[in-house]
Amino acid sequence: MKILIVGATGSIGRLSVIEALRQGHEVRALVRDRDRAAALPDAAELVVGDLTRPDTLEPAVRGIDAVVLTHGSTTRESDVRDIDYAGVVNVLAALDGRRVRIALMTAVGTTRPGVAYAAWKRRGEKLVRASGHEYTIVRPGWFDYNDPDERRIVMRQGDTERSGGPADGVLARDEIARVLVDSLRLDAAARKTLELAAGTGPEQEDLTDDFAALRPDVPGSPDGVLDRDLVPVEEEPARFREALRALGAL
Repeated sequence: MKILIVGATGSIGRLSVIEALRQGHEVRALVRDRDRAAALPDAAELVVGDLTRPDTLEPAVRGIDAVVLTHGSTTRESDVRDIDYAGVVNVLAALDGRRVRIALMTAVGTTRPGVAYAAWKRRGEKLVRASGHEYTIVRPGWFDYNDPDERRIVMRQGDTERSGGPADGVLARDEIARVLVDSLRLDAAARKTLELAAGTGPEQEDLTDDFAALRPDVPGSPDGVLDRDLVPVEEEPARFREALRALGAL
């Protein structure tokens, strides 16, 4: 596949570039600044664009088969709204209805009620589900808190771990990248929303059965299949409802 990596200079994005190349894919990396992309492999095609400026994104999405969205900002509500969430909106708009496979990284705890920044991450998830694209939504736990013998990839659903700390799940960054890239080519991963952690033991060679064991999201629903504390669309901000309307989902 020809895969676009969004957030390619971030820690998960850079590893996703490496993993996609390792698996034999053609990789395009969206970067804001070519100088910051110096650490990316030479085999990756660099395209300069800005997630907050949708007019710059058409060259990035041109001709791609799939996109991995790893971009992230801070835990400040305005940043997550204007960068994390808006980035999803703008990439979907740039695709202009052309169907691709999407892997979206958010975070464990995205569905916690009363957490303003998390609500915007959740709205980004909802847009991906409503977009009509095939997708996998991955909510990783805490990066690199795992012990050396904790390499077994564990997939959960329902976002039930809500301590706000490493007790919610831990795993290595390279494993997050591997799951994101694997999800693009595995039919068993389609229309799945999952939380990601690591357990004791070696990493699996094939994740097909792990993805297959998960429940798919309900067609037409904006929420993950086992998510709770659901927010009706009519109670969401006008900005979100307008994005749904632009997708033809409202």
